[in-house]
Amino acid sequence: MAELPEVDAVARSLRPFVHGQKILRCRVIHQIAVRPGTGRGAKKAAELLERTARGAKIREVSRRGEYLLLLLDRGEKVMHFHLDGQCLWFDSRKISRHVDVALEFRRGTLGFADRRHFRRVNWVESPAEIRGIRTLGLEPFSEAFSLKALAERLCASRLPLKLFLLDQAKIAGLGNIYSNEAMWLARLYPRRPARGISASEARRLHKAIVRVLRRALECCLHPAPDFRDVNWWFQGLERIVNVYGREGRSCRRCGQRIRRVEQGGRSTYFCAHCQK
Repeated sequence: MAELPEVDAVARSLRPFVHGQKILRCRVIHQIAVRPGTGRGAKKAAELLERTARGAKIREVSRRGEYLLLLLDRGEKVMHFHLDGQCLWFDSRKISRHVDVALEFRRGTLGFADRRHFRRVNWVESPAEIRGIRTLGLEPFSEAFSLKALAERLCASRLPLKLFLLDQAKIAGLGNIYSNEAMWLARLYPRRPARGISASEARRLHKAIVRVLRRALECCLHPAPDFRDVNWWFQGLERIVNVYGREGRSCRRCGQRIRRVEQGGRSTYFCAHCQK
């Protein structure tokens, strides 16, 4: 599942391939990959994407939350990876059959693939046109993500802490994996009311979020994504997680068993002994 560190690693690794390059042709191979996803609307969206991308130059590759953004000299291409979407690079125009959208350049083809077709690719004049981007909250790697800003949002929320952390309108790009890890590192119980977190606990949580995400990004970049390998995925993340996916195993801090509960339809992993 792609969260902030994975998408950030893709953006950084993709820049050398496409920055400053002119798109010769855009092909929408599976219309389900474009918004709104079905029916006549999908056909129009596919035609718009192909028409606006053709001849455009890529000025920048960036990220907002869990979205990958290709800034063109006219508008932007926006991608959301959802569960397991991939970027792939082909040195020719011959591409994998799993590719949903392909951008052809003089020196190769960039493909956006998702075997389950959950990811979305679309063209907009501004990312703010997409509600999911327009409503995004604080970026954890930005100066705006200060201890004060986090504490204010915690105090104003009636949500349990885990659901607060998953709310993209509060913190952009923090998903299920790294919210579990941040709470474990900060020794905070997932079901506690966000507004009940003390000042010292908020300080621990702020530090934990930044530390967890930076460590995950470093892991995602070493090794960096190999876009030429159709089977590439991020390696080594399982070595840095302390609670996520470790139900029944020993806590790496106290030795007690890791537990799993469901919150908001998502699995929450925690140590009932360490996290209070």
